[in-house]
Formats: sequence, C-alpha cells, structure tokens
Amino acid sequence: MKRFSLVATLFASLVAGSAWSHAADNTPPEGFRALFNGKDFTGWHGMGHFDPNKLAAMTDAERVEKRTKDMEDLKAHWKVEDGQLVNDGKGVYLTTDEPYGDIELFVDYKMLPLGDSGIYLRATPQVQIWDYTNEKVIKLGADKGSGGLWNNTAGKPGKDPLVKADKAFGEWNTFRIRQVGARTTVWLNDQLVVDNATLENFWDKTRKSPLLAKAPIQLQTHGSEIRWKNIYVREIPAAEANALLGKPGDEEFKQLVPSDSEFATTWKGPIENYECVDGVIRCKPGKGGTVYYPEELTDFVARVEFKLPPGGNNGLAIRHDGKGNPAFDGMCELQILDDTAEKYAKLDPRQFCGSAYGMVPSYKGGYLRPVGEWNFEEVTVKGSTIKVELNGYVIMDADLAEVKEWMAGHKHPGKDRKSGYFGFAGHGDAVEFRNVRIRKLEAAPASAVVPAQEKAKE
Repeated sequence: MKRFSLVATLFASLVAGSAWSHAADNTPPEGFRALFNGKDFTGWHGMGHFDPNKLAAMTDAERVEKRTKDMEDLKAHWKVEDGQLVNDGKGVYLTTDEPYGDIELFVDYKMLPLGDSGIYLRATPQVQIWDYTNEKVIKLGADKGSGGLWNNTAGKPGKDPLVKADKAFGEWNTFRIRQVGARTTVWLNDQLVVDNATLENFWDKTRKSPLLAKAPIQLQTHGSEIRWKNIYVREIPAAEANALLGKPGDEEFKQLVPSDSEFATTWKGPIENYECVDGVIRCKPGKGGTVYYPEELTDFVARVEFKLPPGGNNGLAIRHDGKGNPAFDGMCELQILDDTAEKYAKLDPRQFCGSAYGMVPSYKGGYLRPVGEWNFEEVTVKGSTIKVELNGYVIMDADLAEVKEWMAGHKHPGKDRKSGYFGFAGHGDAVEFRNVRIRKLEAAPASAVVPAQEKAKE
C-alpha cells in the first residue's frame, strides 16, 4: 500500500537521529523560530501555576487585572542579562503570549544548587528540572535526574527519566522536547529520557480528560537562580504529526488494505457503495452501509487515518456481527464525525467524534484537525474496554460493561460481544480512510469468545 506520510516520516527520522549544534546564541536553526530575542520579554508575560481552564472562564476585565499584577511580579524577579533570561528563584513563571499545540522545542538552561524548576507544556506541569543532589527532594526522585514528566501518576510511563543526563552545575543543559497531542518525547543533552509518553492533564484530578489542544509554554522557576537561552520552537504540521503517531510499533501491525484491488475483492459488505483509489477508501456520496474486513477479532489495536468533508459522518464498526447495525448489534460504532458543523450543534455528547455511539461520550475540545486534513486515530479494544486516541489525545476510555444508560433509551444488545469484525459504517458522506492497520492482542479465553457468525444467528 502507498505510504502517504513517507516524506514526513523520513523528515522525522532524520531530525530524531541527529542532534544539532548551536550557532550564535538565540539564533534559531533552520525551520525554527526564536521565542526569546536575547534582549527583552517580547512575546512573553508572567503567570504562575494557574489552571488555564479557570483563566479562560474569567471575564476580560479579570484577565487584564491578573495580567497586570503578574507583570509587576515578573519585573521583580526576572531580568535579561548577557542574552539570557535570569530568574532569582521566585515569582511567576515566564509564559508565552502565544498558545501552542504540536511542537518541537529546544531550550537551554543553567541552574544553581537547590533549584527546582521545569517546563510547562500546554500550560500543564511539567518536564522536570531539579538539583539531583539535593537531599530534600531525592526522596521525590531527584536522584533519577531531570527531564521526566514528574506530575504524571506514579508508575505511569514518562514519570521518571529513562537515564540521568544532567550535566554538572555551572554547565548549560539542552532540552529537545517533541509533543504531538499529549504524546511527549524528551531528550536531555542528546540522551532520550522520555519516550512517547502521555503527559497527563494535571488540572483534572481524575487524570481522564486530555490536555488542551493549545495553550502556552511556561518556564517554571523556584528554589534558586536559573538561566535560560536558545529557546526555539517549530510547529509540527499534521502530516508529520500523523507519521510520528503511527510509527511506534508499526512493524507489528497488519495492513488491511494492501492494494486497491484487495479492498474490492477481500472486504465484505456493500463494497459497491465505496471506492478505493491509491489506497484511499472513500464512501461514495449518498451511499453507505457497513463494509468490513472478514477476519474474526477479539482484542486488538486499530490504527487508521481519516479525512472528513464538511459535516461528514461515518464510523468505525467494532466487533461487527457482519449483518446488523454496528452501533447496536456490534460492540459499538465509534463516531467519525465533523462535530464542528453547525448542523450538529445540539448533539448528545454520546454522538461526538470518538464516542461509543449512544453509550459513552468522548471529550470534545478542538482535537479534530480542520475539515479537509487527515486525522490519526488509534483504538484499543480489550475485553469490554475500549480506548480512543485521536491525534495523540485520549478522548474516550471506557468499560462498556458498565454502561447502564442509553441515548434515547435505545439499548445496545451487542455491546457485550466478545468478537467480531472491524470496518467502516457509512452514512452517505464522502468520508475517506487510509493506512488501515490492525495488531491483534492476546486473545481472550476460547470459552469467552462468541464467533460473529454465531452471534448473528441469535
């Protein structure tokens, strides 16, 4: 099958495989722009540890008042000296005026003993920086070094750095940070310390809702003097982001549409209502129905890219029985929907893109790419649980066995199915799919599996 994101993948591989060396301070490398001009605070303001959702809920007047006070604090504790941002270890954090989503970021820092600092991404703590010799915080993990996603839940990937890569005090350290959705990778001094881990939403105490799609970068400071320079950012375009999201473990996945002809001859259902051209499967306008790959699946991970036309509506059929309506007779239909369209303004949340239709809502918050761009979705089905990751954000994670309430009171008798087929549930719109891949997980015990064809007869 044609690989649509080949250029982006090659670019990402080249960048990942080579460290860059500094030219003159505060002079960005090609493709990046400097967030600090080496002279003043242009492009920055002060803000401490503050929930960005609460900030958004303020009135304009309240935000102006807060910004004024924060800027007074900034001037008391921050200065620019010799092309460096210098903080005395107190006060508000330096915060970008501009919000950022998918980025690659370079930051140099130098910290004095007893320092405890970090970098907030999407206004959320944090990529950790601290004195790894400070006995007061060694019990918190300081001896493991800097660069971990310290505010992640204990035991979760990324919480602790993979290696201790800090340089000695008095030397400059360099971070390279890449974040796609909530997926975060960190290099410290050219050593990988966090590998594609999800940065949890600190502001949600349940840690279930995803990060904001866009929010500022912040330089956290407390404990002792810290200096910063060479702060460069590159916004990652959608094609490259999709390639990066689809790369980990790619060799373990099976392509379900290796060629146009194999889609037409292998997939089942109303194939005549779809077309496959250069590896892109498209539901014909005004047509629909559920097409599916005829291989029985129990537990699996599916990866797929999809592109929506304005107001487009389709769905992923999960454990489809091959005959009925996948939203009710299958385990579920995962919505593929342009829920930004005006005609969907009054949707039940259980109809948002990524929701288990009619049963479990997804988080709606700008996680879809603009209409006409390719989105990347990863779905993990294990037992009665299902998790949806859209463009790097986990927007739904639920156990369907626990669902007791239904949209419009319409029950879903198929939700407890143990096996079935994977496919697309068209609803008359020209929604497109490509790079459709499946990785089987360890199967459930045979006694728990009800073959799709047998279930269809019940």
